[in-house]
Amino acid sequence: MPKPLNLPLWRPSLLLAGLLLSSCASYQPLPLQEGRPAGLVVDTRSLPFAPMAAHRFDPADGLDIVEVAMLAVVNNPDLRLVRDDAAIAHAQSFSAGLLPDPQLALSRDLSNSVGAGGTKAFSLGLSYDITSLLTHGALHGAAERDADKTDLTLLWQEWQVASQAQLLFVKLVQGRRQLAILDQTRQLFADRYQRTRQALDRNLLNSDAVTPNLTALQDVDRQRFDLMKLQNQAAHDLNALLGLAPETALVLRDDSGLGQLDTQLVGAALDGIAQRRPDLLALQAAYQAQDQRYRGALLAQFPALNLGFTRARDSSNVYSSGIGINMSLPFLNRNRGNIAIEQATRRKAYDEYQVRVQAARNDVRRILDEQALNQAQGARLEADLRALAAALARSEQAFRASDADALAYATARSALLSKQLEQVALQQAVMEQRVALRTLLGIDMTQLESVKP
Repeated sequence: MPKPLNLPLWRPSLLLAGLLLSSCASYQPLPLQEGRPAGLVVDTRSLPFAPMAAHRFDPADGLDIVEVAMLAVVNNPDLRLVRDDAAIAHAQSFSAGLLPDPQLALSRDLSNSVGAGGTKAFSLGLSYDITSLLTHGALHGAAERDADKTDLTLLWQEWQVASQAQLLFVKLVQGRRQLAILDQTRQLFADRYQRTRQALDRNLLNSDAVTPNLTALQDVDRQRFDLMKLQNQAAHDLNALLGLAPETALVLRDDSGLGQLDTQLVGAALDGIAQRRPDLLALQAAYQAQDQRYRGALLAQFPALNLGFTRARDSSNVYSSGIGINMSLPFLNRNRGNIAIEQATRRKAYDEYQVRVQAARNDVRRILDEQALNQAQGARLEADLRALAAALARSEQAFRASDADALAYATARSALLSKQLEQVALQQAVMEQRVALRTLLGIDMTQLESVKP
């Protein structure tokens, strides 16, 4: 009988180690750098929303409400962290898809007390965890659904950031309109105060004619400064949201007129909200992932099985081969704890999805009701403004004819100013509700108006 080939064990071991090291990943340094503000540049190919990507981005003529949203999606600093989370989730999904490595056991007798005719003993074994193959499909499916959930969560965060940018755009544009009204009114009261002051100095009028104009001028100045502070805060908030330097002065172009809300389009979008809104789709993916984990927990209740093969030689130069099986006895644990946990967690994911869908529908209905109320209020404001404008014209004519005092004119002018500011604030509320409505419905920059002015 031929003697088995006796190769030194360290040679195949070195060969195996060399093969493993050749396929290993290597370290790549990533030194920290100080962040720099972004610029007014948008690569439309990187935008996640098709209608937004089709919109022309040209800051040379000012930014409209869509361009501001595009810039926010591309440059927002917080979205960079969410994208990093998405990359981690995909890496985890890749890791979960990998099969576990087999286990290699190698031992060698290093003693020098081998007798005559003896040899050094060794043992070589190869084993594999069979149970991991049973749960691999379910756990990999759960990881894939988690990656889908992270992608959809990122999409929802991008949509939320775009919505925030649009709301700040509306606040700045409408604030600019309010400031224009206040500037016009201030110029009028400042001119009247200057004229009455000069007349008082020449003893042509008494102080009662000067005080109302001065009080009205001071009140307008107070409103202007309060509004400018709010505008300054909104401008800095928008720059921070867009990842721009604090001193950046954006030129905003207001060309977004309000039209009649198309209730049929809103109703159709509301019916399909669960199949379109990213956060609801993310919750669906989270439920599917948890369902896969529940399946994996059920599969893991079966006995854990580890299968191995061994090859050995004893000191008397006798070779042996064998098969080893390690199996757990499912008498006490049976993975019942993990099954209960995963089942309860799946139920929570189910309830969370139901609650979020119902909340989304309620929010849409609430905004629709508010839009109807604001429309009625807007019609009433139009009538009030016409009446106040006519009353102011009569008051000014009477004041010039010395049939009315300055206080009556200042009161009429202040009433008109208040209504004008109320109208702009109402228009701002309506525009903000339209932005919120598009966000809640998950409509990618689609206008919900059927008729525009």
